[in-house]
Amino acid sequence: MSKPLYSIIVSVYNEEAVLSLFHQELTAVMDTMADTADFEILFVNDGSRDNSRHVLQQLMEQDSRVRVIHFSRNFGHEAAMLAGIDHCKGEAAICMDSDLQHPPTMLPQMLALYQQGKDVVTMTRTERADGGWYKHIGSKLFYKLINKMSEAKLQAGASDFFLVSQKVIQVLRNDYRERTRFLRGIIQTVGFEKDSLTYDAPQRAAGSSKYSFWKLMKLSFSAIASFSKTPLKIGIYSGLIFVLLSIILIIYSIIMWIVDTPVSGYTTLIIFLCAFAGIQLFVTGAIGYYIGFIFDEVKQRPHYIIQEFLPNE
Repeated sequence: MSKPLYSIIVSVYNEEAVLSLFHQELTAVMDTMADTADFEILFVNDGSRDNSRHVLQQLMEQDSRVRVIHFSRNFGHEAAMLAGIDHCKGEAAICMDSDLQHPPTMLPQMLALYQQGKDVVTMTRTERADGGWYKHIGSKLFYKLINKMSEAKLQAGASDFFLVSQKVIQVLRNDYRERTRFLRGIIQTVGFEKDSLTYDAPQRAAGSSKYSFWKLMKLSFSAIASFSKTPLKIGIYSGLIFVLLSIILIIYSIIMWIVDTPVSGYTTLIIFLCAFAGIQLFVTGAIGYYIGFIFDEVKQRPHYIIQEFLPNE
């Protein structure tokens, strides 16, 4: 009886300092399951500018289970995960990062849930050893905000460490092909049987985080835009509020004119105009943001470009 094949998809961007250690820890866990499962490790090199390419070549020569996709340039973490999902061979795939903040020791538990019939297994961080205060607070605020604004309710603390079955892989390959993606959110909204596990994210084994504050902000805006049209509705709601305030102000001004009392509304008028202009600019910016997404879709440019896929197939 043949053993099932599982794919481990690993996004890589300037991680030369930790790749060998990650491979060592990952394979140690995989070896404990060698009697019941086969694995492939699909590294996606997202245009690394350090020596990651050379390290991946060495790992591929040492381990026949290793396959490597090299992008022609940096396309981003989401594109790297998508490329792995597009090209993996396993009946289920686990996406994870190579910095060891996604513990390989969680793989047996994830696969146990898959074997119980779960098509999606999300991993939720309970602690983050190297997360700054802004990441900790920002993550909580982000999930509260997106769950308030979107009909789809996402699990707070969910990470880019997750398992998807072949059913979900086919859906992601064929249907969810938008240029602006939030995969950790998408996999929670496709349906099917799902479950979740918790884990503590340790310190990075080496190197530094590739997500700056501004990159995290950009990711947050993209995620909200992917799951909610609420920023566009703000224009309607604020417009109705200002129509009501304008009617009140008109009635007040007419009454003051009738009783021949001068209206001293300079401050009120300035506040009114400034608030209205601010809301107009916000809504205009939100509209521009959504139009930018439409522009990206219309251009139909590739999600990523593969420079080399090793070993050659």
